[in-house]
Amino acid sequence: MPESMGWPEDPDSPRPEPAKSLLVEDGLEIVSPVEKDAEELFIIVDENRSYLREWLPWLDDVTSVDDEVALIRSLSEKKDDNFCFYLIRQFGDLVGVISLNWVDWSNRSFGLGYWVSQSSSGQGIITKACSRMIEHCFDDLMLHRSVIEAAVENYPSRKVAEGLGMRLEGVSKDREWLYDHYTDGTLYAITAPEWASRSQG
Repeated sequence: MPESMGWPEDPDSPRPEPAKSLLVEDGLEIVSPVEKDAEELFIIVDENRSYLREWLPWLDDVTSVDDEVALIRSLSEKKDDNFCFYLIRQFGDLVGVISLNWVDWSNRSFGLGYWVSQSSSGQGIITKACSRMIEHCFDDLMLHRSVIEAAVENYPSRKVAEGLGMRLEGVSKDREWLYDHYTDGTLYAITAPEWASRSQG
C-alpha cells in the first residue's frame, strides 16, 4: 500500500499546526497567549479602548480580565481550530495583537486581523508582523491565499494591506455593523505564488 503523501494532497491527513511563537526581527516577536497574559492584555485593551473602538467591533465584549482569560482558555482548549491569535511583543512589551480570524482549510485560505496600541502605531510593527505570519502560513501551513478586510475609511489598515503587496479585490456595501452604524468594507488578497514573486523581486 503506497504511503500517504500527507495534507493537503491527502485531505484526511492531519493538518499542520500553527506555530506557538514566531520571531519577526530582533526585538519583535509573535507569541501565543497563556492565561497569565490575560491581565496585561486587558490593560492594553482598556487603555486603548477609545482608540480601538473606531474600527474594532468587539470592545464592548471585553470588560474584565476574566473575559480575556476565557478567550485565551478557549484558544488553548482548541474550541475553534479555525481561529487563533497572538500577542505582538516589542522588546518584551505587549504592543498589539495579530490573529488568524479564520482558516478555510478546504480552500487553503486564511484571513488576518490585527491591532496595535496607539503609542506603538506608525512604526511598521503591524506590517512586519503580518508579513511574518503570511510567510508562516504559506511556507509552513501550506495555505494558498491570504485575505485582509478593512473598512473603506480605515486608511492605516488599508495601508498595511497595500504595503504587503495585496491587491484590492472589491468593496462590500455595509460589510460590518460597528456599534451604531454600518461600515463599507474593502477586501485585499494575495496568493502564495504572488507572495513568492514579490519576495524575490
